Amino acid sequence: MQEPLLGAEGPDYDTFPEKPPPSPGERTRIGALQSKRVLLAAFAAVLGNFSFGYSLVYASPVIPALEHSLDPNLSLTKTQASWFGSVFTLGAAAGGLSAMVLNDLLGRKLSIMFSALPSVAGYAFMAGAHGLWMLLLGRMLTGFAGGLTAACIPVYVSEIAPPGVRGALGATPQLMAVFGSLSLYALGLLLPWRWLAVAGEGPVLVMILLLSFMPNSPRFLLSRGRDSEALQALTWLRGADADIRWEFEQIQDNVRKQSSRMSWAEARDPHMYRPITIALVMRFLQQLTGITPILVYLQSIFDSTAVLLPPKDDAAIVGAVRLLSVLIAAVTMDLAGRKALLFVSGYAMGWGPITWLLMAEILPLRARGVASGLCVLVSWLTAFALTKSFLPVVNAFGLQAPFFFFAAVCLVNLAFTGCCVPETKGRSLEQIESFFHSGRSVLH
Repeated sequence: MQEPLLGAEGPDYDTFPEKPPPSPGERTRIGALQSKRVLLAAFAAVLGNFSFGYSLVYASPVIPALEHSLDPNLSLTKTQASWFGSVFTLGAAAGGLSAMVLNDLLGRKLSIMFSALPSVAGYAFMAGAHGLWMLLLGRMLTGFAGGLTAACIPVYVSEIAPPGVRGALGATPQLMAVFGSLSLYALGLLLPWRWLAVAGEGPVLVMILLLSFMPNSPRFLLSRGRDSEALQALTWLRGADADIRWEFEQIQDNVRKQSSRMSWAEARDPHMYRPITIALVMRFLQQLTGITPILVYLQSIFDSTAVLLPPKDDAAIVGAVRLLSVLIAAVTMDLAGRKALLFVSGYAMGWGPITWLLMAEILPLRARGVASGLCVLVSWLTAFALTKSFLPVVNAFGLQAPFFFFAAVCLVNLAFTGCCVPETKGRSLEQIESFFHSGRSVLH
């Protein structure tokens, strides 16, 4: 017999049958199951961010090693070192550009899984490199994978997370990226540079394995008319005994209202361009704080200063402090709010994790796939300009010159946060989108 359509009503079929309210003990069990499943799905996805953080700072210990290499085919000049450090960001920009298509074509989950192909190939090129071109190609490919995951993972995590924990889960992409960077710095104390590339393959393979068993985003499935799959995905994420009626209907209603793609004429509507502009400017300003060139050249920066510890140890300490800061941000984000942390904290507690989360939260559903890719494209083109010019500027004007510029940008960030960034703590994605439709200046 043919199955009834989702949502069909009749005496023998009900998509959401009435159930008696759960007891306190049942609510505790359901909440624990929901948390475990959402955490598992989020963890599987953010392994891509671990690989991203690992590959981003791969150049930090490798550049000093290759600058003193006895192999003439691998020995780097200052100019070649700047290309080796910065070409990753060009790849990331290309990855963000591809995400503008893949995010909505394949979906969030499959796009993340697709990123494993360039990532594995890039690490293989660097592990077996016998010339500069293989090193640069490897960096470009791992950068492409990083840019793709940077656009897809925050959207996936925000779309599967309940509002009450979306802030904490929204910090996990940055948390895992920082943990990946710390792992690279730590392994750099023990392994030669070729084996660092080999070690980078592991997290990518684990990500593919785990994501194979995870559901796609219910919002993406609904936007493609796959209602029964969306219901199954949400039921799995929240638990079979959870009452998902209100959440599913709210998502379904929001998707129905935005069933078509955004046109260029609609892009001029304030409820579309306001959130997209805020997300773009935040990603642009985040990179102008100088975080990418600092991380890429961290060991070289310490080499040029009178620090007491070896530069490799200093880099590992910085990685540990960043990890601790992001952990604090993950715990406090849903308590203190996003704007408070942007105002009072440093990069790793504020402009690092929160800009990624806000990008995924405020972008309108109809433009989320394309706009998130555009944000990543802008972000990494900015990062390339900074990373490519960092070493020449330091050689010409000294280390203090770029850091004075980065400090001035941080003041601009404070002003932008105060006047333009909405507080999204505790709001569903649908409530946040309704806020921009209303034209209000404060999200209630």
